[in-house]
Amino acid sequence: MLKAVSSLSAALTGRSWSRSGSVRFHLASGPSCQKTSLQPRPTDVPDMPPCTFKPEERTGLSKERMMEIRRQNCNPMIMKVTSYQKPVFIHQGHMQWLWDVDGRRYLDLFAGVATVSVGHCHPKVTAAAEQQLKRLWHTTNIYVHPPLHEYCEKLASYFPDPLKVVYLTNSGSEANDLAMLMARLHTGNFDILTFRGSYHGGSPQTMALTSNAAYKYPVANGLGCTNTMCPDVFRGPWGGSHCRDSPVQTLRGCDCAQGHCVANERYIGQLKETFATSVPSRIAAFFAEPIQGVGGAVQYPKAFLKEAYQLVRERGGVCIADEVQTGFGRTGSHFWGFQGHDVVPDVVTMAKGIANGYPMGAVVTTAEIAASFAKGVHFNTFGGNPVACAVASSVLDTIEEDGTQRNSLDVGTYLMTELAKLRDKYEIIGDVRGKGLQIGVEMVKDKASRDPLPPEAMSEIFEDVKDMGVLMGKGGLYGQTFRIKPPMCITMEDADFFLAIFNKSVHKYMERRSK
Repeated sequence: MLKAVSSLSAALTGRSWSRSGSVRFHLASGPSCQKTSLQPRPTDVPDMPPCTFKPEERTGLSKERMMEIRRQNCNPMIMKVTSYQKPVFIHQGHMQWLWDVDGRRYLDLFAGVATVSVGHCHPKVTAAAEQQLKRLWHTTNIYVHPPLHEYCEKLASYFPDPLKVVYLTNSGSEANDLAMLMARLHTGNFDILTFRGSYHGGSPQTMALTSNAAYKYPVANGLGCTNTMCPDVFRGPWGGSHCRDSPVQTLRGCDCAQGHCVANERYIGQLKETFATSVPSRIAAFFAEPIQGVGGAVQYPKAFLKEAYQLVRERGGVCIADEVQTGFGRTGSHFWGFQGHDVVPDVVTMAKGIANGYPMGAVVTTAEIAASFAKGVHFNTFGGNPVACAVASSVLDTIEEDGTQRNSLDVGTYLMTELAKLRDKYEIIGDVRGKGLQIGVEMVKDKASRDPLPPEAMSEIFEDVKDMGVLMGKGGLYGQTFRIKPPMCITMEDADFFLAIFNKSVHKYMERRSK
């Protein structure tokens, strides 16, 4: 039924949420796509959805020369983070599609790490960038220029009171770094809490917020930051079949009474224990993503953040929602992830989807906290850049005009529901979770132990899915979770294509394992 309703939605393209929550219908806009793949895909693979967009012919460096430069002239870290054993050489993008240098087309389900919100090179956003580039590339916020002020007012209109004061940055790490400073200045306290398994950036200061050894360097980075147990209802010690706000629940048993969640009580108990043992009686802040991103789309019990916020505020701290991955309609049901938890943070940080891939971030807070920030002078050369503001403003318009938030809800719910059927089919798919197009598929050795599927097995499936024409991401503390966070313009047809590819890849792996 959902598929039929969503197909009707796609035919009408698209419905969009107004800021009041009502639904609008409008005519479709933007080009469609045709098959332009020049390289053959493996045999016995479902047909890729059609696409009429034709990429430009590529000229320039050979693949061999690019890899030589990558090894010799790029910092060696870039080789370490290359996703695939056989690298993908990306040439061009359009909406949910990417083309490599050989003309082969891929369905992009990772969106440059959950960053391309409304589609690669979306015509409306591209036009806004071109128009601003012809008028003014750059000036700083020491001058009063229209794009900065028009955008700040527009962005603030998407937030409930009292979150109405905006400071623009260049990245999510920078936004979180700044939020740490604001919290400490405002409260007069120093200690900050985050969840284990969290990722809040890689700058020297946000590295302390991040609780994942892979992102830690052997330098002093944890001063004033304490990690508490993540209330992960799948991998954690407690969880059941009704805990989280998701179309798909865990397979763990649950005998809680209606409206009562024992898992939530236990995880809140762990937070209280952290307060009692690991931090001073007064703290500066608590950082949490509404759904963990790099951590593997981890979701908490429904009432956890609401109770946690109360405990933090009782201890003088401010509550900070990291919306770098969950913001701008990606969760489908709401524009901001925190709204799904029925909370209002004191500070909200964002980046990634804010400008569809153009480097930008923001901190939104209250007038009172912003006033504390004015105790000193902070200057950002590129924050509020005119082109960035024009692009970000167009992204907000496009989300509403194209109905991408509703599309995230419809397609994401369908994807998770169908992936849950594959979970029931295969022993190595332990959990499917998320909201909208913020989806995680956690892979395990077996459902009884819930031990993570080893990295070599994850890579085998990951590479196979790529070779059949789909790009996705990986995450989780042990790299055991496939991350599905596509441009929010993907269709039901795209979802069916991915489901067939993923099913085929897991089936092939299981056959190889059984031999």
